[in-house]
Amino acid sequence: MDPSYDHNLLARILLTLMTAGYGLATVKADFNRTHATNPLWTPHARFHVVWQISSYVGFGLLAFALIWIPGPMYVERLYLVCAFGLVVYGTFFITFLAMPIYGGKAYDDNGYLPFAVDVFGKKLKLDVNATAFSVFFVILIAGALAISRGVS
Repeated sequence: MDPSYDHNLLARILLTLMTAGYGLATVKADFNRTHATNPLWTPHARFHVVWQISSYVGFGLLAFALIWIPGPMYVERLYLVCAFGLVVYGTFFITFLAMPIYGGKAYDDNGYLPFAVDVFGKKLKLDVNATAFSVFFVILIAGALAISRGVS
């Protein structure tokens, strides 16, 4: 067995959490009346969100296998998992920042509304997705930095 497998438990745990963010949490968050069955969304928009989430689940299952099934090129496989996460979370932030170009909005009035937090006496409204994906992106970076080449 590749010795790098044994030296990467922390990286595997962090990358598992990061992958669960897009491969599992989005199912819970989006297969409901806020997204996939939202009566205010057009049927085509609902089709796209179901397709997107199903794709995330597929990539998530592949990532879990790459993380936890021992095999050749183990370190490279962990970096591939990082690349999956970078694509999912990176494109979210690109899309988030590009909303003025295409008239997008981070939330719907009958969806997940922003939540208020008190920061040094000032109320800030934070978007649920942007907040969660920021946390998962930090976990992705930590997981990537925790990958060891297996050198003792």
